[in-house]
Amino acid sequence: MTASRPKFAPPETATRLLAALGDEFAVVENPSHVFPPYELYPLAPARRTVRDTLAAAVMDMDGTTTTTEPLCINALQTMVGRISGRDTDPGWPGLDPERDYPHIIGNSTTRHVEYLLRAYASTIDPACFMRALVHAAAWTVGFSRDASRRHDLDTMLTVLGIASLKSDPRFVALSEVERHNGPDARAALSALAGELAGYYPASDFARLTRASVEIYYQRYHELLGAVAAADGKPLPAWLNPPEGGVLIQPMPGIGEFLALITGLLGAEASRLAPQLHEALGAGGLTADAPDKTLRQLGEHFAKRPAKVALVTSSIAYEAGIVLHEVFRQLHAECASWGLSDNVTERVRARLETPEVFYDAIVTASDSCEIRLKPHRDLYSIALGRIGLNPEEFGNVAGFEDSESGTIAIRAAGISVCCALPFHLTSGHGFQAASHTCPGGLPEVMLRERCFLP
Repeated sequence: MTASRPKFAPPETATRLLAALGDEFAVVENPSHVFPPYELYPLAPARRTVRDTLAAAVMDMDGTTTTTEPLCINALQTMVGRISGRDTDPGWPGLDPERDYPHIIGNSTTRHVEYLLRAYASTIDPACFMRALVHAAAWTVGFSRDASRRHDLDTMLTVLGIASLKSDPRFVALSEVERHNGPDARAALSALAGELAGYYPASDFARLTRASVEIYYQRYHELLGAVAAADGKPLPAWLNPPEGGVLIQPMPGIGEFLALITGLLGAEASRLAPQLHEALGAGGLTADAPDKTLRQLGEHFAKRPAKVALVTSSIAYEAGIVLHEVFRQLHAECASWGLSDNVTERVRARLETPEVFYDAIVTASDSCEIRLKPHRDLYSIALGRIGLNPEEFGNVAGFEDSESGTIAIRAAGISVCCALPFHLTSGHGFQAASHTCPGGLPEVMLRERCFLP
């Protein structure tokens, strides 16, 4: 019988065990209400190529598969504006892209909110905060379609000592009105916020964070609900959508990459060369013989298709809306790729829904808020669900757009870790990545040959 590792270790034993785990470690900071403040993760040795073949790809959603980061930033900026009373100030420039964006993209929602509460601490107005909280709570009770959000709201109200708020007739009336912009709704919000002023958690940062998370999620789910209801049609003007009205769309090359590595294209992958090379050139890069490269890759993956798992720090309800919108667009887009009718139909059938396409979809609902990236948990769950053991991780590549995501990939035992920075994450540090491909997935295919040896 093999002797087990010691369950309790003095410093000298712990040092010896750590020395046997490798040469690189990540220091991961936990949320403010978690002990210990930091955790230490050994990282898998970085590799430039997979060992034999690309058996599986594990990929982030926001920023890697789809451009939903503007949606998250909108919700975070709305939260800051509401708790500071500047949401109605036309002169407020909003969050600072250079200062703030590196800290509010790629981590868990709790970590993003904690950063903003510290960065904008001097601007928070307690009366505005409580008003924003009552508004968020009423909307969530009446209009959130996610049961977990309503459960988390109940927990937060109990922790704050204001669970009785839900039985107040004024609150009940607010929960029946989706938009609180009428005079009666505004008056009720102000009155309730005033009566709850004594519950503002001024000296309890952990509780302040939990309440702020609810304010963030109200706006985020409001936006997601509008996207789902629109089903590809223009978004309502009151949402102030960006120019073009699109909040969610696929990242360049994601559809072609997914179809390629899952073996759907075969030799016809070479037909994608013009569009992928053009996308690569938009970033100032070029590649030799892209048609030949794609044909070889297509033939390889037709014989040895890779499994694909999507890993996101969004909860299942959020990921479902985002992915269905992305696949709705990809399903239509693939008809313009110039493939034969037979191959086009094969690709369209696989891209019908994300549930049909992916071998595993892992969301924050599979773990919990305090174990999201840069913790390894979500990626470890994904590897288990697609049936890979640690000795097979050498044939896996991980793709992320954020610093915390690349740490999570390496901490899960994946040696080939590709950072795909875009304009919102270009300020991140990618020391944990074995590759950094600013040209995105077109660069991965045309210049890195999908990391095949």
